[in-house]
Amino acid sequence: MDVVTLLPSATEIVTALGVEPVGTSHECDYPPRVAELPDVNTSRIDADASSGEINQQVAAAEASGDGVYGIRGDVLADLDPDLIVTQGICDVCAVDTVLVEEAVAQHGLGAEILTTDPHHLGDLYEDIERIGAALGREDRADELLASLRGRVAAVEDAVAGAISCPSVAILDWLDPVMVAGHWIPELVELAGGRYPMADAGDRSTAREWTEVREADPDVLVAAPCGFGLEQTREHIGDLTDRTGWNELRAVRSGRAYAMDGHFYVNRPGPRLVDTLEYLAATLHPRRFEEPPADVVRPISGMTTSESMGAVEDPTT
Repeated sequence: MDVVTLLPSATEIVTALGVEPVGTSHECDYPPRVAELPDVNTSRIDADASSGEINQQVAAAEASGDGVYGIRGDVLADLDPDLIVTQGICDVCAVDTVLVEEAVAQHGLGAEILTTDPHHLGDLYEDIERIGAALGREDRADELLASLRGRVAAVEDAVAGAISCPSVAILDWLDPVMVAGHWIPELVELAGGRYPMADAGDRSTAREWTEVREADPDVLVAAPCGFGLEQTREHIGDLTDRTGWNELRAVRSGRAYAMDGHFYVNRPGPRLVDTLEYLAATLHPRRFEEPPADVVRPISGMTTSESMGAVEDPTT
C-alpha cells in the first residue's frame, strides 16, 4: 500500500507500524530517513523566524485567503497513493483535510483520506488503531499500544505517593504567550503535576502575560510549537525580557525550563510517551533518570554549555 502522510505525527505512527510512506510533508523529519522523501505540501511561513514574526506571517497568509499551506498537486498525482493521512486539529500546524480533499478531487485520485484530530492521549491510541487497520497492520498496532500503555503505567507507578504535586505551566508559543492545551494537561497530571491554566482537551490559547504571572507556577516549561532547543534559545528573550519574569516562583527556584517542542510537546505521535517520561523526570527528578540535555534544559543555562542539572525538590 502506498501512503502519503501530511503531518509529522502521522509519519511517526505509520513508520512505527512498519510502513514506509512514499511522500510526506515538508516538516516530517522522524525517523530521519523520511526527510529524503518527496514533499507533498508547501508552506508560506519562514519556520526559522521568531514567534512574533511567525505569528505575523500566519495572520497575513490567512488574511490573504491563501492560507498557510498548499498542496503540490503534481507531486501528489505522480505518487498516486492508496491512503493519505492528514489532520483536522490545527490549520496552522499542518495541511488540513479540506485542502487534501480538493487536491484529490482535482486530480481524480482514488486515495482514501484518513483524518486525525487528537486532543487526548486516548485519541492517539485510537489513531494508532485506525491507521493500523487502514494499513492492515492491526497486530503491529496492538504491540505498539501495549508498549505505550505499559510505559505510561510505569510513570504513574513511579510518581504515586510523591509528597509534592507541583503546579505547571507549559507555553507552546512565546509571542504572544500561549498555554499548551490538548494532551498536555493530561500528560502533566500523569507525570505527577497540576495544570491549573487549562483542562485536558482544551485548545492551546493565547494568554495575557499577567495571567501567567498570576498563576505563578512552581514549574514553567517553554516549548514553542515547531521549535527545537536551539531556536528556542535564540528567541528566549521573548519570554525572559517580560516584566516580572524574574519574580516568577519557577524562575526564583531554578525550575524554569526549555523543552524541545518540535519533536515532543507539539507532536501527537508515539513519542508523546517520551514527552511524558521527560516531564515526569523534570517534575520529580529523584524518581527518574535525568532527561537528555538536547531535550530539556534550564532556561537559566540556555546560553551556556552546561547540562540540564535539574533542581531537585527534596519533597519528591
